Amino acid sequence: MDVLTSTKRCLLLLAGMTLLSSQNAQAQVPVAPYQTWTDVVRTKPYAESQGVYDNVMTVRRWILTRSEHCTERNRHVLFDMRGNFLDFIEDASDSSQTQLKLNQTRQGMAQQGRVHAWVEGNANTVGYPFAIRCHQPYVDLSLAVSRYLGEHPDGRLSGNWNGISVGTPKKQASLHDVLQTVYKRRVQQKRISLPSNLLPDLAGMLIIESGGVREAKSKANARGILQLTPTALKDCGVPANKHLHRIAQVDCALWLFERNHRMLQPVFLARFGHLPEEKRDQVYRLLLIQAYHGGPGRVRSLMVDEELNKPAVYFADNHEKFSAGDIAFGMVFHNLGRNRLGFASLYYTADIRIAQQLLAARNDTSLFAMRQTSVTGP
Repeated sequence: MDVLTSTKRCLLLLAGMTLLSSQNAQAQVPVAPYQTWTDVVRTKPYAESQGVYDNVMTVRRWILTRSEHCTERNRHVLFDMRGNFLDFIEDASDSSQTQLKLNQTRQGMAQQGRVHAWVEGNANTVGYPFAIRCHQPYVDLSLAVSRYLGEHPDGRLSGNWNGISVGTPKKQASLHDVLQTVYKRRVQQKRISLPSNLLPDLAGMLIIESGGVREAKSKANARGILQLTPTALKDCGVPANKHLHRIAQVDCALWLFERNHRMLQPVFLARFGHLPEEKRDQVYRLLLIQAYHGGPGRVRSLMVDEELNKPAVYFADNHEKFSAGDIAFGMVFHNLGRNRLGFASLYYTADIRIAQQLLAARNDTSLFAMRQTSVTGP
């Protein structure tokens, strides 16, 4: 009996070792990458957008506030289709070595079953899992908010523009005062119909676009506190010698918002008019922010184009399962790589909301205490 029992134990042990060896070998079998990152996007169901808004907001907040996994600037964070944080890497000595390290991490995640697929990235191609660098040298949210509120001298001003007077040399106004004054004046003149609950969005844009820096200029030649292009400023009737005029910039941004509002509201209501009012307004506000960044035509196509509107149709029919943010972000996420839609639109929208939250934390609710009306309804 002792010999038989010992033999059985040996056989069982050998069988267990064989099974374990087989499992380990299987875990290390190379996982073939998808050909392109858009293959990953196209093969994921729309339901994968649940939670994407909060997840992207979390990652962007780490970056903008230099917190959590982005306390060290020389890092990249990796996230999946839902925006879920997966891991971070310390950057290598140069960009090519960092890219190699990212691709090794991606492949390892796929082999470990942490993601269902991986895509090799390079200097010109997005990889999957997606990655973003922690270091954003243009970001100083705290200073930008101080400028907006007039706490920093660079954010104070006085002047006149097209019938609007703001502040005096002895009592200068803040950029917040400018936004409020221009908005009230144009509403009184019936030149815009924008509801007042869009003002926090414009405040967030001003903070993110330029940090409140009057002379800010981008590589694309956008300029001023709201980073307007010469073409947009010309459309607004702003002469070349006034392109950096801060009151004129706010006036032009309000006009652009009004134009986008008139273009998008009918098609939005046709698709999402049945949503509860608060949720409907939140989706619409997020889309208006995206329209300011990428153009109203591109956002409109997400609701009317036969191919691009498929996510919108799904989210409209199943809106109970998703937050307002998930709907707005999901419409873009599932069209990434089409019609020049990219992550920049999602990052921009998230950044605006993060700036709003920081602004609210620095002030009480009276900052935008004006009569609130529906964005999308009467």
